[in-house]
Amino acid sequence: MYPLKKKLTLVLALMLFMPLVPLTIGARLTLASPDSNGKGPGNPHPGRKVAPDLDADVNDFQFGRKSDRTVSVIVLMSDNKSQASDGELDSKFRGHNGQFKNMYRTMGLATAQLPLSRIRQLENDEDISYISPDRPIVSNGHLESTIGAAQEDARSEVTGITSLNGTGVGIAVLDSGVDDQHNLIKVSSGRPGVVYHKTWTSIAGNRDYYGHGTHVASMLAGSPNFKTGYYSGIAYEAKLISLGVLDAAGKGQSSNVIAAIDWCITNKSTYNIRIINMSLGAPAKDSYKTDPLCLAARRAFNAGIVVVAAAGNRGKNSLGQKIYGGIDSPGIDPSVITVGASNSFGTNTRTDDKIATYSSRGPTRGYTTDAAGVKQYDNLVKPDLVAPGNRLIGAMAPSSAGKPQALATLYPSLKVGSSTSNDQCMYLSGTSMSAPVVAGIAAMMLEANPNLTPNMVKAILMYTAQPLKNFNTLEQGAGEVNAEGAVRIAGWVKSTASSLSQGSAMLNSWDESSQSNYIQSNSERIDWGRGVVSDYCVFYGSDLMTKWQAMYGQGKLLSDGTNISNGVIVRNLSYMTSGISLTSGPVTTTGVLISDGTLFTSGVLLSDGVLLSDGVLIGDGVLISDGVLMSDGVLMSDAFSNSITGDNTSAMQVAP
Repeated sequence: MYPLKKKLTLVLALMLFMPLVPLTIGARLTLASPDSNGKGPGNPHPGRKVAPDLDADVNDFQFGRKSDRTVSVIVLMSDNKSQASDGELDSKFRGHNGQFKNMYRTMGLATAQLPLSRIRQLENDEDISYISPDRPIVSNGHLESTIGAAQEDARSEVTGITSLNGTGVGIAVLDSGVDDQHNLIKVSSGRPGVVYHKTWTSIAGNRDYYGHGTHVASMLAGSPNFKTGYYSGIAYEAKLISLGVLDAAGKGQSSNVIAAIDWCITNKSTYNIRIINMSLGAPAKDSYKTDPLCLAARRAFNAGIVVVAAAGNRGKNSLGQKIYGGIDSPGIDPSVITVGASNSFGTNTRTDDKIATYSSRGPTRGYTTDAAGVKQYDNLVKPDLVAPGNRLIGAMAPSSAGKPQALATLYPSLKVGSSTSNDQCMYLSGTSMSAPVVAGIAAMMLEANPNLTPNMVKAILMYTAQPLKNFNTLEQGAGEVNAEGAVRIAGWVKSTASSLSQGSAMLNSWDESSQSNYIQSNSERIDWGRGVVSDYCVFYGSDLMTKWQAMYGQGKLLSDGTNISNGVIVRNLSYMTSGISLTSGPVTTTGVLISDGTLFTSGVLLSDGVLLSDGVLIGDGVLISDGVLMSDGVLMSDAFSNSITGDNTSAMQVAP
């Protein structure tokens, strides 16, 4: 991460949202058919119960291109079997020459091992709704060896929030583990540090052989007493819960993440777990409606936990050419706060900030397949917002020293500062670094107002974000995060907001002129974008903050504020007040105010493809105006290199 003090000058006093154009409220779009309520998991694969990548492996076996082998799978059980006993499930899978592993009843998901030759038989089993492979996951850090600029603690730059440090808020870090022996992480006066360790790998709970999780944790809760506060974290008095799901090479399985999320839901009250940070992901193959990681994330969200995930680092190919449609799972789920990376170029000012070239762009490309075999893409607008992610300095795990696959071993030039193991720091870049910046700000918001629902946290973060000039919503979502504005509104929200009726006054205080703030070090004005990204459109208007919207309720989605009828998006006035306008899709921005952007000239077509006026066509393939043709819309085709290069960075392997 950056020398964290200046990282936070950007983070806290800042950031940019994209101005959204208030267009016709009944804008016409052609949309993929949602599930029964249009919002969440359902039965989106009529006649098709096998995930596309697993289905391809089964086909290869049936046509003799692959021999039979046992594969690890994640099974979504039907509603009437979501509470089935272990014995019943064991008998079911043994009947198919398989082996039952675990059942996560809060999610209705089971893990098992099955031969490829038996997968088809399960499609006719009424107890089973969907079968996915246990996909590999990787950390979303993208390395840089460039020296960062001196940091200054943003907290000292922002009036009124100096005492908000995430006190009492539990943040679960699902990563490669957290080494609590580093002096930036270690418990100190007033700082609980890591209060619990658990691992689903062979690595001890309080160790981190890869080095990624410890770095992420230091972004969240790095001590202000380490090196005179030069690298302090965002919410340094929060309680960290380290859940190890990645191995010594920064890789793991989706089932590890599902198990960790299930643990968070079960132990939420014990550790006051209000936030889950996942600086990791897997290429999106399924729709969010059936993707196991998304289903797990949605369960946590429904339980009242803010879920923050890295967008991924699939924003360009090996030639450096821009790519759309690379958002990773679980960031493709509407309930998740999906965070992309911005590049601040080491300056205090935001006028030169840009979207990091590697940061994944939307729309989401998970899909369902209808009875006719036609792919119906989700095509949701993501990421939700961006945060600084380039050249950020954080803790290097002492236990990773000398480990052959550790980041610092593979890239020794990343090390910076002291060579003493418990003080050693290193540079990392990527959406992995951006996610904990947002998670830390969310912890400050929840300390200021513990009664905020996950949707309120998400909406406030987007409303107060600010636009980066000349970038569209599919690149930056609502814009660059603005901690000062977000925490300010969080403190204004009435503690009883969740019990208010639709349209009631939600804030204890409000001043239209307050919808901006200043970086005190250079008096730079930061205007709030005042828009909220949701699925296929953007909401716009002060009613989003001044009046209680039913879509902010526990277990609701922001997209509950709209209905889709015959391809037209309209407001759902049962969940949204009439004072809120909608855009008809992603917009561009000049980086000044929310109403100054220009809608893509041809509008947005969201069905089996996405047509944008900037020359990007995303359908069964990805066609980019500079001549790049990808072989599929998931961005993990033969045309995508295993290594990507960031802004002035060395290469790092992203996926096997």
